[in-house]
Amino acid sequence: MVGVVSSAKFEELYQPSWALDHLTTEGEILRMKLDNQSGTGFQSKSKYMFGKVTVQIKLVEGDSAGTVTAFYMSSEGPTHNEFDFEFLGNTTGEPYTVQTNVYVNGVGNREQRLNLWFDPSKDFHSYSILWNQRQVVFLVDDTPVRVHSNLEHKGIPFPKDQPMGVYSSIWNADDWATQGGLVKTDWSHAPFVASYKGFEINGCECPATIATAENTRRCSSSGAKRYWWDEPVMSELSVHQSHQLIWVRANHMVYDYCTDTARFPVAPVECQHHQHKTTTHN
Repeated sequence: MVGVVSSAKFEELYQPSWALDHLTTEGEILRMKLDNQSGTGFQSKSKYMFGKVTVQIKLVEGDSAGTVTAFYMSSEGPTHNEFDFEFLGNTTGEPYTVQTNVYVNGVGNREQRLNLWFDPSKDFHSYSILWNQRQVVFLVDDTPVRVHSNLEHKGIPFPKDQPMGVYSSIWNADDWATQGGLVKTDWSHAPFVASYKGFEINGCECPATIATAENTRRCSSSGAKRYWWDEPVMSELSVHQSHQLIWVRANHMVYDYCTDTARFPVAPVECQHHQHKTTTHN
C-alpha cells in the first residue's frame, strides 16, 4: 500500500492564503476569525488525486448568522471540479445548516442541506471527504452524509482527472447564508471564530511539474502498486454505512436538489438513478 501522505501538523500540509493577521495558532489549534474588515482562509501546499482529507472543526459559537465557514477540495480553471462542505451560520439557538455541493467540469447546482445531530459550535467534530474513482463520500465523524457515485456508464461525467487542492475559509455571506439572506450579520458579535485541529491528508500527492494525464496514471493502482483507496471495500459504502446514510437522509436532510422540482422540473439523471436505487432497496 503506497502513496499515503499523512500528517496532523497544519504547517506541514497547509499555508494561510489571505488575511494572514486573521489566522492564529495556539499549540495544535488554528483559529480563523471574521470581522467587519475581513475573513480569512488557508490552502494545502500540494494538490492531490484521490484519497481522504479530514479536519476537525469547532464552528462559530453563539450568533453566527450571515457567516459561512467552508472546507472543500477544488481543482483550478473554468472546468474545475469541487467538493464542498459549507457551514451556514444562524442566530443563537437555531441549528447550523451544513450545505454540501459537487461541481463537475465547472457545473455545480447539486446542493444538499442538512442539520446535524449535535451542536457543531460546542466541540470539535471531524469532517472528511473521501475521493476515489468510484465515489465521492462526505463524512461527519465518519458517518457518511452524502455519496456522489461514478455513473459514467450513464454518460454522466465524474471528477477523476484533475488534481485538487484542499481549502478552508470563513467569510461574510449574509446576502444568502441565513434564511436566504433575511438575517444579516450582527457585527457587534464579531469577531466570529472557527477553530481547527487534526489536519490529515491521506492521498496521492501531485507535483505541479507532472502532466495531469501522468498524475492520473501515477495515482491509480497498477500491478504491484496498490493504493488503499482503490481497494474493493472502498468502492461503495459498507452495509453499516448505507444504513447510516439512510438515517441521516431521513432524519437530518432539509434540502435536496434532486427533489426540487421548481429548479429541476425534470430530475437530473444522477437523481433518477438514486431514486430508482432507493425504491429497489425498500
